Amino acid sequence: MKTTIIEVHKHVGEEVTIGAWIANKRSSGKIAFLQLRDGSGFIQGVVVKAEVEESVFQAAKSVTQETSVYVTGIVREDERSPFGYELGVTGVEVIHEAVDYPITPKNHGTEFLMDNRHLWLRSKKQHAIMKIRNEVIRATYEFFNDNGFSKVDPPILTGSAPEGTSELFATKYFDEDAYLSQSGQLYMEAAAMALGKVFSFGPTFRAEKSKTRRHLIEFWMIEPEMAFYEFEDNLVVQEQYVSFIVQSVVKNCKLELGILDRDVSKLEKIQSPFPRISYDDAIKFLNEKGFDDIQWGDDFGAPHETAIAESYDMPVFITHYPTGIKPFYMQPHPERDDVVLCADLIAPEGYGEIIGGSERIHDYDLLKQRLEEHNLESDAYKWYLELRQYGSVPHSGFGLGLERTVAWISGTEHVREAIPFPRLLNRLYP
Repeated sequence: MKTTIIEVHKHVGEEVTIGAWIANKRSSGKIAFLQLRDGSGFIQGVVVKAEVEESVFQAAKSVTQETSVYVTGIVREDERSPFGYELGVTGVEVIHEAVDYPITPKNHGTEFLMDNRHLWLRSKKQHAIMKIRNEVIRATYEFFNDNGFSKVDPPILTGSAPEGTSELFATKYFDEDAYLSQSGQLYMEAAAMALGKVFSFGPTFRAEKSKTRRHLIEFWMIEPEMAFYEFEDNLVVQEQYVSFIVQSVVKNCKLELGILDRDVSKLEKIQSPFPRISYDDAIKFLNEKGFDDIQWGDDFGAPHETAIAESYDMPVFITHYPTGIKPFYMQPHPERDDVVLCADLIAPEGYGEIIGGSERIHDYDLLKQRLEEHNLESDAYKWYLELRQYGSVPHSGFGLGLERTVAWISGTEHVREAIPFPRLLNRLYP
C-alpha cells in the first residue's frame, strides 16, 4: 500500500511503501538508519541486517544523500521520535541515485546556501518554515472567508502608485509608463465599494535598496479593505486576524515549531486585544530611553521599533503618525490636522512592523487636495477620485507582510528564509 509520511499514523502495524528521498543516513555493522523525507514530513527507517535480504541491507548502507527511493516497511509507533512513528524497513528500491549532493550535514555559509536555495529548501528547518508559511496562508483564507470577506485580485501592472514612484520598478506598457505594484490597496478600495469587505493576497514589489534582515524586493501582502469601517473598527479586525493566524500555527504546526526550537509559550499568549501607544507617546518614550536621534516628525527605524516592542510581550499598535510622513490617502484626525488615523502593528521580539493600516480619505475635495500636494498626476488617479464622487463612505484597510509575519511566528532571523525564492538587493538567482 502506497502512502505518505504524514499519513503513516493511519497504518500502524501495516506494511506500506513510501516514495521518498534520503535526507541522511547512518549505519553500524548490523543496522542502518535512514532519515527519509517525502515533502509531507520526515521519518526514520530502520534496516536490521538479520531481518532483510542481503541486497536490501547493502542498498540501505550504500544509498547516498538525496537519492530518491521507494521504501517499504512496517509502520511502528516510536515515543522517542518527535514525529511519533518509525518504519521497520523490509525493502529499498533506488529510483535515482544522487551523486555529490552539494549541501551536506556540515555547516555552510549563507551565500552558498542562497546560491543553492533550490536544494536548501529540502532541509528540515527550511521545510518547517515553508509549512508554517503554508499554515499562515491557509488560516488567512479561513479567517476572511468565515468573516464575510470576498477575495479580489488587483493587477500587478499599474499606471499609478499608492505611495509615490520613488521605490517602484518602472516598465513600458506598450507606449505607456507602467509600474510593478507596490500595493493593491487603491484597487481594493474600489472593490470594497462593490463588495463591502474584500481582501487580496499577492506579490508586491519595492525597489528599495535595503539589505536589512527585514526587507525583500519582492514579497507577498494580504490586503483587506472594508466599507463602513472606521479607524477603531480597522484595529479590531487586525488584532483578531493576527491572533487567529498565530493560534492556528500553534495548533497545527507543533512539529515544525519544535524543529525550529521556537518558544511556543511566547506565541500562545498572542490574543486580542493588543496594546496601543500613540506616536506622540512613542517619541517621548524613545527620548527617555536615550534615543536622541529621533524627534517628532521623524519616521521610526528598526532600533526604535525594537525598543518600543521590548516593552510589551504582545504585538503593539503605534497610532496617529504625523501627516507628513504618511501616504496621501490617509484620513486626518478629526481634532488634529498634524496627524492621521493610521497605525502600524509592531511584532514582538525585534521583528518590526508587520502591518500598516489606516482609515482612508473619503471626501472628494480633500483627496484631490492631497494628490496635488504630493504632485501626483490627476489623470492617473481619475478613477480613484471617482470613488469619492459616487456614494463615498468611510472605509479602512491594512496590509500585512507575509514574510515578516512568518519570520516572527517561526522565530526565523531573516525574512529571506520565509519565502521560497527570495529576491534581494543583489540576488536574482536561483
